[in-house]
Amino acid sequence: MSMEETRIAKTAGFLMVIMIGSRIVGYLRDIIIYSQFGQNRMTDAYNAAFSIPDFLYILLVGGALSSAFIPVFSGYIANDKQEEAWEVASIMFNFLMILLAAGIAVGMVFTPQLVRLIVPGFEPEFVALTVLMTRIMFLQVILMSMAGVSQGILHSFKHFRAPALGSILYNVGIIVVGVALSVRFGIVGFSIGVVAGAALNFGVQIPALMKKKVRYHLKLDLRNPGVQKILMLILPILLGQSFIYLNLFITQNLASGLEGGMIASLRLAERLMKLPIAVIGLSMAIALFPTLAGYAAKGDMDQYHRSFLVTVRNVLFLAIPASVGLAVMARPLIRFMYQQGAFDATATGDSATALVFYTVGITAYCGYHVLTRSFYALSDTRTPVLISGVAMGINLGLSLLLVRVLGHGGLALAYSLTGVFNAGCMLFFLRRKVGFLGGRKMLQTTRKTLVASAAMGICVWAVTRGLEPILDTGVKLNQGIIAVSGVLVGVAVFMALTRILGMDEERSARRMFLARLGRR
Repeated sequence: MSMEETRIAKTAGFLMVIMIGSRIVGYLRDIIIYSQFGQNRMTDAYNAAFSIPDFLYILLVGGALSSAFIPVFSGYIANDKQEEAWEVASIMFNFLMILLAAGIAVGMVFTPQLVRLIVPGFEPEFVALTVLMTRIMFLQVILMSMAGVSQGILHSFKHFRAPALGSILYNVGIIVVGVALSVRFGIVGFSIGVVAGAALNFGVQIPALMKKKVRYHLKLDLRNPGVQKILMLILPILLGQSFIYLNLFITQNLASGLEGGMIASLRLAERLMKLPIAVIGLSMAIALFPTLAGYAAKGDMDQYHRSFLVTVRNVLFLAIPASVGLAVMARPLIRFMYQQGAFDATATGDSATALVFYTVGITAYCGYHVLTRSFYALSDTRTPVLISGVAMGINLGLSLLLVRVLGHGGLALAYSLTGVFNAGCMLFFLRRKVGFLGGRKMLQTTRKTLVASAAMGICVWAVTRGLEPILDTGVKLNQGIIAVSGVLVGVAVFMALTRILGMDEERSARRMFLARLGRR
């Protein structure tokens, strides 16, 4: 393993650990909310209230700002142009704040109309509740956007710790403040907690930012060459991010016409689906992106190909068994994690159904994060957005068709199939753009991983189903024994089989986590 690959492995390993921690705290947050309020129109309203503020954040910041900002800002730093770098960062920050102020003002005024647009099936009292929580959550957009700019700067310096820690504190803030205020304000207390969590997310990054000797300029010169380059790169990325988020709007819009609790069911399953996507796909993409951008800038396409291929094979090796495992373990995991208080067996079944269909797209969405950043490293932001635009139309058609046949499960399946199309097209066009990508090796990895994952899935299914008649599943301890047994058996079987198959990725995965522990 080269020094650069070791660095990427350490970064990816660290981000994986932090993202797992963040998701665990996030699931604790969900457990508290659903056990207290159940899975019904009230929690549907809470989940729907995120939609408009989240969309505004994704539109203006999200992954788009970092993807366009990091290559430009890093270029100034690498060429010892510190003053120019901070000037560009300041102008982008000032411009962003102006856009945010305008967006939030419009959103606040037209919240009722926007809410009725995204959840037309809600009853009037729940529309009013959604409107109230949406307006509260608009405040988090400002704080999350400031955190996003800070994250882009810190990632440019290859500092990942503070932004990663912020994601954990975000959920901690929601839990602490939400629980404290829910006694008086009900579920609205958790929407206030969202704002508190966003404040913690930004606050923890300030000390690290100060250490980089940040210099702020009160300027708004959009003709600055660095700013113009960022704007040229960011516009297509924003469109691409918007298309992906509009897919979720489509899902939510159609789900609002189903029985109460289906939006919450889909949202819960989506969060579980996004655990492996964040831990595997996003962490590897974030760690790889600066390296790919560097190789592309130097014209070293051989190293670009090598780093891309190694990362994609590792993603396939980890994402495929995660998909199979979550599909087989959907009901036992959700039952153990959430079934208590107002969250009953019916809610478990509804969420498990959605999760099974969502798992179809896990590998594709993991690959999507790596593929988009592979294009961005080449300063090509147009191709991904064109593909995402077509994918949004496909998602709409599939959603309208499958919701009639499979209900909320059909909406989850449509989202997954759209991800498969998206990732497949991106791989095809990246191959045409840069040439050799090692397709045969990817297929070899996929074939062997599928064999090992299928065998693993059968073993996990046999163990969990075999324990259920023996143990009383109404007891939380027994639910935990079944869930943990399934996970441990799955990991052990998969690793044993991939070692027997002599897969390079198995050795690479071990080296990655050993590298994180500081070993060779």
